[in-house]
Amino acid sequence: MIQGLSLQASKNPMEVKDETPPPIIDQLKDYAETRIKLARYQAIERGTSITAGLIADVAVLICSLLAFIFASFTLAFLLGRLFGAEWLGFGCVSIIYLVIALVVKAKKQSLEKPIVNAIIQKIFKN
Repeated sequence: MIQGLSLQASKNPMEVKDETPPPIIDQLKDYAETRIKLARYQAIERGTSITAGLIADVAVLICSLLAFIFASFTLAFLLGRLFGAEWLGFGCVSIIYLVIALVVKAKKQSLEKPIVNAIIQKIFKN
């Protein structure tokens, strides 16, 4: 007898286990639970992605709006100085915006489609 070795039968790693797989019903339940978790995580990811995009877009919109307002005041004061009266400068800027509004109203149909497409692309972005 060799020291340190026992004569007990050792387990062969190549032996086939006699364990039976779980019943199909249990496998289906596990699969359904996994799919539900996956769907929930995908919905959370999509919702947070849309929310983050909206927050970023709102921040850009606010900054752009403020820049536009200050640029309008600057243009109005500049035109007022050129014409010799501030009210003429503000009147000219108002007329410019009125013309822009009328052009946008006339082209409303052709402007809506690209905006709708951009919003849909943002929602269904992968």
